[in-house]
Amino acid sequence: MPDVFTFDDLLSRDRLDAGESKPARLAVIGQPVAHSASPRLHQPALDSSEIDARYIRIELAPGQIAEAFSRMRALGFIGCNVTVPHKFEAMATCDDVHPDAMALGAVNTVRFDPDRTRGFNTDGPGFVRAISDAFDQPLPTLDIILLGAGGGAGQAIAAQCALQGVPRLILVNRSTEKLAPLVNRLAALGPSTEVLAIGFDDPELSSHCLLSDLVINTTSVGLKPGDTSVIPASCLRAGHLVYDTIYQPAITPLLALAQSQNAKTANGLSLLLHQGVLAFQHWFPTTDPLQIMRKALES
Repeated sequence: MPDVFTFDDLLSRDRLDAGESKPARLAVIGQPVAHSASPRLHQPALDSSEIDARYIRIELAPGQIAEAFSRMRALGFIGCNVTVPHKFEAMATCDDVHPDAMALGAVNTVRFDPDRTRGFNTDGPGFVRAISDAFDQPLPTLDIILLGAGGGAGQAIAAQCALQGVPRLILVNRSTEKLAPLVNRLAALGPSTEVLAIGFDDPELSSHCLLSDLVINTTSVGLKPGDTSVIPASCLRAGHLVYDTIYQPAITPLLALAQSQNAKTANGLSLLLHQGVLAFQHWFPTTDPLQIMRKALES
C-alpha cells in the first residue's frame, strides 16, 4: 500500500485496495500530507470497533476538492479529515456546514451522508481540550497571541478563543488586511475579548508576545527541514506557555527556542488526538475512541 495516495487513485477501488483486506473508506486530505499521523490514530480505533475500513492519506492540490469529494462519494467513503491548505475549499464544497464550523470559519471534518456532504470543525473544541491536557490550565483564563491567524486552523482556534471569552487575543499574520473580516467576526463571537491584529514585522511584536500567557503557532513554519523559529528569542520568556500545532517534528524550532528560554511547551499531538476523537464521533456517533487513540499515539 502506498504511504500517500493521489487524486488519480480515486478513480477506482482497484487502485485504492489492491492487496488489502479492508477497503479504504476514510482519509486525511492535504498538501503535503505524507507527514500526517492521522492513520496511526484512526486505524486502531476502526479496528477496535470492528469497522471494516482502512484510513489512508490522499495528497490533493488546491482546486481538486470538489471533484475529489465526488469521487470519494462514488467509491463509498464514509468521510475524511481535511488539513492544510484545503479547509476553506472544503467548507465551500460541502452541501451543509454545521453551525459550529460556520462560526469557526473552516471545515476540517467531512461526512458523506447518502443525501448530502456535511462539514464540521473539530479544531476549535479539540484545541480547548488540548490546552487543558498540555498545560493543566483553562483556556478562558489566558491572554493569547496567535501566530498565523489567517489560515484555516488559525481562524478556527481564534474563533474558539473568542467563544471561550479569553481576555486578550493578539492575531499575527503576514498580511493584516486579510485579518479584517476575522476581527469583525471575533467581535460578534466574543464581545468581551479584546482583539488586536498585527503583522510579523510589527515593531511591537516582542512586547505583545511577552505580555501574553500563551503563544500559539498555527503557521507551517517548522514543518520543513531547515526552517527557523517563526518568532525570535526576544518574543519568549520563562513561564510562557508555548503551543505549536505542528507535531512532526516533535520539537520544532519554535519549541526548541522556547525551551531554551525555560518556557513550558507542547506540540500538536494533543490537538491531533482530541480533534481526531471528535471527528471519529461525527462518523460513528456511539463510539468513544479516546483511550485507544491516546495509546496509539504513545506507542
